[in-house]
Amino acid sequence: MHQPVLLEQVIKYLNPQPNENFIDCTIGEAGHTRAILELISPDGRVLGIDVDAESLKRLEPHNRLVLAHGNFKYLKKIVEQYNFSNVSGILFDLGLSSWQIEESGKGFTFKKDEPLIMILNSEQEVTAEEILNFWPEESLVNIFTQYGEERYARRIVRTIVNERKLHPIKTTFHLKNIVIRSIPFSHARRGAVNRVLARIFQALRIVINDELENLNKGLEQALEIVNSKGRIVVISFHSLEDRIVKNFFKEKSKQGKLEILTEKPVTADEIEISFNYRSRSAKLRAAVKI
Repeated sequence: MHQPVLLEQVIKYLNPQPNENFIDCTIGEAGHTRAILELISPDGRVLGIDVDAESLKRLEPHNRLVLAHGNFKYLKKIVEQYNFSNVSGILFDLGLSSWQIEESGKGFTFKKDEPLIMILNSEQEVTAEEILNFWPEESLVNIFTQYGEERYARRIVRTIVNERKLHPIKTTFHLKNIVIRSIPFSHARRGAVNRVLARIFQALRIVINDELENLNKGLEQALEIVNSKGRIVVISFHSLEDRIVKNFFKEKSKQGKLEILTEKPVTADEIEISFNYRSRSAKLRAAVKI
């Protein structure tokens, strides 16, 4: 069962009240949204957005839930399209849902042998397989260095380039084996191999789906859309994402447009991590529009 990350903290900082309207920019399996809908009854509504059309098809209909297929980088257009107004809070949960990781078959996890797709929006065409097999060596190094912050990026890419001359890299397990072969044996023995794999897979996903630029655009539009005294809450799972949110809140605070509610990022406690391991890397930041 899908466990929404930092649910209590999301509710605390969004502070949903009866009859208020909210936007969930990454509704996924609607874990946060279900809790919000209960608290904003009888007439409050949620606009739930997701770039993954398959995720939206899996959700049960609700008379106060408006579902929209789209990317939150077009947040203003989506809000106008659905005539959704008077917004008291906006949530960005930037992590993948359990279904996307475990069941989508798109190659988001190195723990299953799947095609290297990693596309969230079915309208996109460039897959992880295409990047790994055809992009120049230096471009791959930049991806893993910039978006994965991976110290062994160049070693891994060198192995990828040599391997793709012999066999096309088509599956997650093929890529996984390449990464493992590229890591110094002493490093692998220290149990860090899974962290390296996570960084490589995450870097590819970020680039394929243009996630960092989308976040910049989404935050700017969220600030325009949300009511005065409305809240913006963001859960990130990557240091680059968290840095964007931190800097955005700081900049808008200096401009007198936002009041930061979280001096430091809020993280999951040991209890939550014990039953929801994915929450270990989650960081929540919140601000209120002045």
